[in-house]
Amino acid sequence: MTSSMGIEGDGNGGLAEAKARLSAPIDRVVAGEAAVVTRRGREVARHSAMPGPKRPIDIATLRAVTAAMPLQPEGAATFVRAMWDDERY
Repeated sequence: MTSSMGIEGDGNGGLAEAKARLSAPIDRVVAGEAAVVTRRGREVARHSAMPGPKRPIDIATLRAVTAAMPLQPEGAATFVRAMWDDERY
């Protein structure tokens, strides 16, 4: 959802208004809305909330998943070199 930051006819907020009243648009962005700033009717910035913190990786689960994977028959350098030499590339 995009939020209006001003009173311009196109529904977007002007840069001067964003400078004058920055806390209200920031509060809406933190609440999950996107905010658009315009300069002379053209969109110049789009603000959205930062993603939440990443979950920590469970090392035991990671080891269990990788232990179940088969070993590759060749090293990465050999594999990439073969891809480069392949006719498709």
